[in-house]
Amino acid sequence: MLPCYLQKNSLVENGGACMSGPLVYLNGQLIPQLDAHLEFNDAGFVWGATATDLCRTFRHRLFRLPEHLIRFRQSCTLAQVPQPVPDEELAGVATELVARNVALIAPEQDLALVLLATPGPIGYYAGQPGGPGDAQPTLCLQTFPLPLDRYGRLFRDGARLVIPSTRHVPAACIDPRAKQRSRLHWWIAGQEVHAIDPAADALLLDLNGHVTETAAANFLIVRKRTVISPPRRSILGGVSLRVVEELCGELGLPFEERPLSLEECLAADEALLTSTPYCVAGVRRLNESALTWPGPVWRKLIDAWSRQVKVDIPGQILRLGSDPAPAGSG
Repeated sequence: MLPCYLQKNSLVENGGACMSGPLVYLNGQLIPQLDAHLEFNDAGFVWGATATDLCRTFRHRLFRLPEHLIRFRQSCTLAQVPQPVPDEELAGVATELVARNVALIAPEQDLALVLLATPGPIGYYAGQPGGPGDAQPTLCLQTFPLPLDRYGRLFRDGARLVIPSTRHVPAACIDPRAKQRSRLHWWIAGQEVHAIDPAADALLLDLNGHVTETAAANFLIVRKRTVISPPRRSILGGVSLRVVEELCGELGLPFEERPLSLEECLAADEALLTSTPYCVAGVRRLNESALTWPGPVWRKLIDAWSRQVKVDIPGQILRLGSDPAPAGSG
């Protein structure tokens, strides 16, 4: 079934032409989403060379867009994916795209904004001149309504996590600070976990046995009111993780970064997931061990975040999200 905003017959003006449905920015142009595509020989497919980022709106306004653009630029640099468009121009495109596409969603809904960049098409894969990196790079910005039905269970029942046999890719191979789409290990880990518990997400260990993150969220624990994160050099530097750190400062909660053993996590007072779409959620179960849920520190953080953005975050998700499907790597 098509998303609700694709079922509407709304029209959007663009350069004198009328189009139904949302717009996408692709290589310098705003075009209808239904007309947007990447070439089959794009290096994003052939090599998995894709840098990306995801931002969301609150009340139809992008949240912390400058920080997401900084991380997107860093990811492109670390992944050696060219991205020549200045951040100021990207911010203008993102704001314009959201302004157009929010007209096609309900007032109580919000959008996700995805940015992705690749080195562009590889000519010889299509029988044409040129190899990897010879073509113009690909740059795309798209939006979609936040799939809040994927996150409702996190606020009704708490998150469930399982440690799979798959390990996090070592930093010597791919810098974990790069948000990118070479994610086969996450797919394999997710399938392993879903065979054990279809509603659980995979929480990966590194090669030294330290806890890292999930495919779509940073992981934290709480011990004696101190919120503890794995070192940011070993995980993706989440914008939401930074918000949690700031909120801890405002709430008088100590915040630390250090390696976390699985044993310490199993004995934690609380465990948390923080991610752009749902902000911060509590963990109810890790492997076979029950954790305190909902915990008092989680409540303080989600209440403070809701006040900051002037949106009842759990309320929005629980009103609009009713499907208990896994919240895994979206």
